[in-house]
Amino acid sequence: MLQQTAADALAQTFAKQSPRLNRRRVGWPSRAVTAFVYAAFVALVVQAFLRQGVLVWSVGVAYILYDTALLIFTAIEIWPLRHGAGRPAAAGTMPTLAVIVAARNEAAVLDVTIDRLVAQDGAPDLILIADDGSDDATAATLARYGLAEPAIGTLSPPASDVPSLRWLRLPHGGKARALNAAILHVREEIVVTVDADTLIEPGALLAMRAAFAAEPELVAATGVIRPMCGPSLSGRLFEWFQTYEYVRNFLSRYAWQRLNGLLLVSGAFAAFRTKAVIEVGGFDPDCLVEDYELIHRLHRFAHDGGRGWRVRVVGGALAATDAPVTLPAFLRQRRRWFGGFLQTQHWNRDMVANRRFGKLGTAMLPVKAADTVQPVFGLTAFAILIAVLVSGRFQIVLPILIVMAVKIVIDLTFHLTSLHLYSRWTGQTKGLRLGPALAAALLEPFSFQLFRHWGAILGWKAFLTGRETWARQSRTAIAEVKRDA
Repeated sequence: MLQQTAADALAQTFAKQSPRLNRRRVGWPSRAVTAFVYAAFVALVVQAFLRQGVLVWSVGVAYILYDTALLIFTAIEIWPLRHGAGRPAAAGTMPTLAVIVAARNEAAVLDVTIDRLVAQDGAPDLILIADDGSDDATAATLARYGLAEPAIGTLSPPASDVPSLRWLRLPHGGKARALNAAILHVREEIVVTVDADTLIEPGALLAMRAAFAAEPELVAATGVIRPMCGPSLSGRLFEWFQTYEYVRNFLSRYAWQRLNGLLLVSGAFAAFRTKAVIEVGGFDPDCLVEDYELIHRLHRFAHDGGRGWRVRVVGGALAATDAPVTLPAFLRQRRRWFGGFLQTQHWNRDMVANRRFGKLGTAMLPVKAADTVQPVFGLTAFAILIAVLVSGRFQIVLPILIVMAVKIVIDLTFHLTSLHLYSRWTGQTKGLRLGPALAAALLEPFSFQLFRHWGAILGWKAFLTGRETWARQSRTAIAEVKRDA
C-alpha cells in the first residue's frame, strides 16, 4: 500500500512537471529560430537549381560551415584539458549510492554486469535489478547469487551471497517504468542507472561519489563511455568508427558543461541525486530517450525554482557498452535516439532562444534546433554532389572538392588534438592509436557519417508517425568478455 501511494505521488508530480503534459507558451524568438532553420534549408537547396559554380552546392557549404563552427567552439572549451582534469577532492563523507540495472531478458550478460559492480572500489550500497518482465533465464542467473524469486511487483530480500543485491520483479512496461518503480525503493543519496550491457570500469563509482560529494549543486552526471562491438569483422569496423565518434561526443559534452548547457547524459551509465529525480517526477515512459528528457526537466525545474543545479560529465567515471555490430542494428539504435531527440526538442521548444534559461536557452537549444535538420543537410549535400558528377559538370566538382579537402584538414587537426586531450582528461588510451584515427577521419565522411545521417532520417520517420519500439540487440561483445574471463 505504501509503495502504491509513493508511485501515485511520483505520477502526480510528473503530471505537473512534464512539458509534454503541460505545454508552455512558445515565444517569438523560439519560433524565429525554428523558422530560420527550416527556411534556410529550403533556400539553400533551391540554389542547386539557380546557381553556377560552387554555389550549386550551397547546402554542402552551409553544412561544412556549421559543423566547423561547432568544432571551433568545442576546441576552445576543451583546450584547458591539455593540463589534465583535476579530480574532485576526496570528501570526508562520501554520499551513499545505489545502482539500478533495468533489464529485460538479459540473462546472458547480467552476471558480468553484477560482478563488475560488486568488485568496484566504493561498491554500491544497493544493487537493484529492475526486472522488466523477463521470460528468459534471468531467474536462474540471479539465483546463483542467492536471490529468492519475489512475486511480481515486489522486492526480494537481500541476496545471501551479495547482501547489497536485490531483485525487483515487474510486469513488462518498458525501461522508464522499471526505473520509476525501482527508484521508489532507493533510500541512498545518489542513484546510478546502468544498462545490463554496460560494464563499469574499476574506480568509476568512486569517481561518481567524489564528484557529487565535492559539488552539492550537482544533480546529474554522465560517465564517459566507450563502445565495444565484439570480434567479428563488422564488429571491428563499427567499433573503430564509433570509438572516435564517442571521443568527440564526450568532449563536446565537456565543452557544453562549461556553459552549464549540458543536456545529454548516457542512460547506460548516469548518476542522479535521488531526491531531485523524485522532485521532478521520475522518468517519462512515453519518451524514446528517457534520460535525455529527464535532463531537460531538471534544468527547467532548476531555472523555475531559482536553484543552482548543474549537470556534468565525470572524466574519471569510465565504462564500456555493448554497441551495434551490424548496419541494421546500428540504424535501429540511431533511429530511436534521433526520434527521441526530436520528441524532446518538440516538447521543450519554449526553452529555445529563451533568455530565462541562460546559455542553455540562448546557445545550446538553438544549436539543437539546427541539429534537427543537420542530417538532412548532410544527405542532401551528398545527393547534390552525386548529381553534379553524374551530369558531367566537372568544372563545379573541383571547387567543391577543394572545400571538402579544407574541411578534412580541419577535422584531422581537431581529431588528433582531441585524442590527446581526451587521454589527458580520462586517462583512457585503449583503441586511440594515431594511424587508425587518421584513417577513420579520412573515411568517415564518405561512409559512417552517411549511416549516422540515414539513421537520423529514420528517426524523423519514427517521430512523425509515432511508430517506434524498443528492439532487442545481441550482446556479442559482452559474450566475448565472459569467454575471456
